[in-house]
Amino acid sequence: MSVANADLVTHAAAPRMHPLILRLMHWTNAGAMIIMIMSGWKIYNDEVIFGFLHFPEEIVLGIWAQHALQWHFLGMWILVLNGLAYLTFGVVSGRFRRLLLPISPREVIREAIAALTFRLKHADLTHYNAVQKTLYVGVILVVILQVISGLAIWKPVQFSYLTALFYNFQGARLAHFIGMTAIVLFLLVHVTLALLVPRTILAMLTGGPRVETDHAETAAPIPPTSNL
Repeated sequence: MSVANADLVTHAAAPRMHPLILRLMHWTNAGAMIIMIMSGWKIYNDEVIFGFLHFPEEIVLGIWAQHALQWHFLGMWILVLNGLAYLTFGVVSGRFRRLLLPISPREVIREAIAALTFRLKHADLTHYNAVQKTLYVGVILVVILQVISGLAIWKPVQFSYLTALFYNFQGARLAHFIGMTAIVLFLLVHVTLALLVPRTILAMLTGGPRVETDHAETAAPIPPTSNL
């Protein structure tokens, strides 16, 4: 076999940046989050925290509060089970360690300024910049906080020790609302950045560029001849 043919065989067998199982979990998490956010807005409207804030009926999920609760529980179980699988995969495979760590505060500030002035480049899809690392780690921590505060609101007596973490029931509600706001802001930034670099969306649909080793998360991309 010629060197050229050997290279083609190696390329065809090379893994993608985002394995299929990861893509499935990513989009499942996205759908579950949207269900929870929209149904959560309907539940919030039934007993608001801030008197001036009511979410329009056009963007909520659920005919009435109890109906929205059913949607919220559906989204919750999907998010919890799929989220646990996502976290387990990220930790066991080393993906989180290789892609998200370390995070340098200096790099975060420098690249955040570059992003805000539209000068942040993202030519290499196989590596996350400091802003991406911060956003992804941050949203994982916020989702964990949402699950804990959600349990405290759902069963404040049975999970009284969780409710105590937020001082009381209303404290848990407030923390849950702030967490929801943080996730919505994350989604806005995440989608905006993805639209600015459409290849990232395509990569999360197709798997992205092929890489050279089994450690798809850190390996260098196979250059120019790679079939995206």
